[in-house]
Amino acid sequence: MTRILIVDDHPILRMGMRELLNQEEGFEVCGLAESISSARKAIAENSPDLAIIDISLGGDNGLDLVKEMSEAHRNIAVLVLSMHDESVWAERAIRAGARGYIMKKEAAESIVSAVKNIMAGKVHVSEAIMAQLLDKFHLKPDQQHGSSEESLTDRELEVFRLIGAGLSTREISVRMNLGIKTIGTYRDRIKQKLGIKSAAELTRRAVLWTEKDSS
Repeated sequence: MTRILIVDDHPILRMGMRELLNQEEGFEVCGLAESISSARKAIAENSPDLAIIDISLGGDNGLDLVKEMSEAHRNIAVLVLSMHDESVWAERAIRAGARGYIMKKEAAESIVSAVKNIMAGKVHVSEAIMAQLLDKFHLKPDQQHGSSEESLTDRELEVFRLIGAGLSTREISVRMNLGIKTIGTYRDRIKQKLGIKSAAELTRRAVLWTEKDSS
């Protein structure tokens, strides 16, 4: 029996995912969580074999939980389930320690096969993402990043996404539990990496990117 923990901040999705997975022979949803803190408690109480984790967990970044689990709970496989564009987030999820990535819009069709593949020791991503990962594997390190969003670190990309969502520097600092000066430093790094000169240009590009990422 594969014991599964679902970590998502949308109650309806959690319940629907639980019903879907519990109908599959050999699967048992042993816990539900909506944040990193509640996920830690559920892991300690239920000892899951696999965790399905959303990237956006209210004020938390699900990739932080993925990284934490890859260090502290290496025996628990991780599948990232997200609404965000896989071309941007799938590779980051795999680098963080996840064994798979699927889009929410495809979840009902592919969640069962994703869980089965991961528990069989495979990595589960779309064919397009697998091709992308293989292409990057053959590139030289200095060819892998240009002046695009891809060059941003996970933290920088999160700040960039929140700028695009319309949050102020103060609101981002509260959401990410970081100091205002730290967020300002991230903004400066983002502008430098993307070749952006002004705050207005940064906001415009972030808004355009966020709209594309969520579409």
